[in-house]
Amino acid sequence: MARRPAAPHPRPPRARLRRRGHSRSERPPGQGTRAQDEDDLAALIEMLGAPVHVAASSFGGSVALGLAARRPELLRSLAVHEPPLTAVVAGDPELDRLMRQAQAPIDAVMAEVRAGDSEAGARRFVEEVVFGPGAWDGMPDPARRTFVTNAPTAADEQGDPDWNTVDLARLAGYAGPAMLSKGTDSPQWFGAIVDRLARVIPGAQARTLHGEGHVPHLTGPQRYADHLLAFLASTSSAPSP
Repeated sequence: MARRPAAPHPRPPRARLRRRGHSRSERPPGQGTRAQDEDDLAALIEMLGAPVHVAASSFGGSVALGLAARRPELLRSLAVHEPPLTAVVAGDPELDRLMRQAQAPIDAVMAEVRAGDSEAGARRFVEEVVFGPGAWDGMPDPARRTFVTNAPTAADEQGDPDWNTVDLARLAGYAGPAMLSKGTDSPQWFGAIVDRLARVIPGAQARTLHGEGHVPHLTGPQRYADHLLAFLASTSSAPSP
């Protein structure tokens, strides 16, 4: 009598998680705040089982740092690349000038998005803020659609008065392992932000990624992964491979 093949072991469900207002995530009406993103992250961590290792970049890094300031007990370690927390270095005349220059094309992007032309704003963002001229036409269609879909949320983020700051006094209370990184090809003010935050967080490591800019997870994903794994290996609570 032939045996029936054994049923395969069920696989746990896979979920692709996005911040609210991004891709398939909900889009609540009204002005959003970064604090809401921090609360969402806290809820996810509590669901998964705290504490956890958190790695983030850019605005996501700002969210992670905000959570570290408010709920440090949720984090086992923290790795952040170039958070755009411009308020923490405000007051330096040269940095203020550079940040104003960098903000000008972003303001133009936001004006187009708020006027209802998300595609024009997304194209401008890709070509004038992130990657450079011609990059939009070279992107695959799904990536372009993602930029267009998420453009209104980017404009909403800029409307939050606290989007570019963090409570440094509370952040100094985070005592877990931390690494803050910057790229040699990034604007100067990103490096200044990273250095300032590294002086605030006790025992934080400040690392420079040579030959990388603001999105090393896209321009050099394997090198960036190696960089993160090296940091985790340096902590006493590194996850098992």
